[in-house]
Amino acid sequence: MVLNVKDFPDDLHRKAKAEAALMGISLKELIMRRNRYVIDFYDNQGKRRWKTLPEGTTKAKAKEAMREIEDQLARGIYLPDKKIPLFSKVAENWIEYKKPNIRASTLKGYKGYFKNQFESLKDIKINRITIAHVEKLISDNQGQGMNIKTIRRSIVVLGQVMQYAVRHRYIDYNPVRDAERPKGQGDEEKDDIRILTPEEINALLDAEPDLKYKTLYRLAIFSGARQGELLGLKWTDIDWINSQIHIQRTFNNGAWYKPKSKASKRKIDMGPVTMSELKKWKLACPPNDLDLVFPSQSGQPIDHRKLPRHYYWPALKKAGIPKIKWHNLRHTFASLLIEQGENIKYIQTQLGHSNPTVTLDIYAHLMRPYNQESACKLENTIFGTTGSKMVAEKEKKEPAKSVTS
Repeated sequence: MVLNVKDFPDDLHRKAKAEAALMGISLKELIMRRNRYVIDFYDNQGKRRWKTLPEGTTKAKAKEAMREIEDQLARGIYLPDKKIPLFSKVAENWIEYKKPNIRASTLKGYKGYFKNQFESLKDIKINRITIAHVEKLISDNQGQGMNIKTIRRSIVVLGQVMQYAVRHRYIDYNPVRDAERPKGQGDEEKDDIRILTPEEINALLDAEPDLKYKTLYRLAIFSGARQGELLGLKWTDIDWINSQIHIQRTFNNGAWYKPKSKASKRKIDMGPVTMSELKKWKLACPPNDLDLVFPSQSGQPIDHRKLPRHYYWPALKKAGIPKIKWHNLRHTFASLLIEQGENIKYIQTQLGHSNPTVTLDIYAHLMRPYNQESACKLENTIFGTTGSKMVAEKEKKEPAKSVTS
């Protein structure tokens, strides 16, 4: 409910006005003072306030500003201009809020976004940032030739900052939500995925002379575990009875962390050949105080920066495989499961993704656009035809390639 101040008798005490405001009645008046419009009103706490508009403001614009204040008061989100923080301050508070639960590398990445991508927003009050600001930011970054993946990730971070502002009632709407996302360069993220063939997997394992690293590569390919999860793996995490490895921690950038999400703490099924190779390595593994499956020579976790340069890339070169990121071993695992027709929910749980949608977003393009076996099974169920038998006979003639031990 909104009432004009002059609707109250002159003898109405200020305290009564404050009580009215606390009951949800916003008292307001538009007056002219020294050739400027002034909005005279009481806020939700019953405190009288004045907002002086810039010289030259038309009456229509003044009424529009008054309606904006009325709307903010009605929703309980009004803040005086001097109390509305700049984007840089909200971003700083958001980082402090996130710091206890993120890794050092993630924190460094966030700070990089604020320093490089969000520079144009830092001196704008948080409630003045609009969809137009967000889209201009995207356009400017694209114009500077910034990598499309970097832009997309930065917009996710910006959205989290603005949502933090919504929760703290600095704003009531997140403009990032409806901003048009960056386009162009096609499926660049998917193009980065390089899948090893069965022949290449065998060549890589044969090329590594050190049993420790051979076993590490094998586990990376046949578990899909992230590099930090493998470097932090302990012998107590191996379930020899059920042929599983349990992911319970990760080691990144010299520090220990809990799994990055609830889904990341998981049990991964392993085949008999891989379990046999793990047993061989357990017998050869030097004892270490941390009980690590893959310790360095000093008994500490392997330095992830030295791993590719000293071992992984030389092994790839010896195997005749182009230099690829370690993470592509994880992609290879996912591809192998997809190729053999595993349920997407099972693949998601083995990879430790938060939900199947994440898995589909990354790997949907790897799935076959056809499935003749399924069509034949359907006809066989309905009509009792021999289509599925025909497919089975075809598969016998063309056996699938396998990865040897």
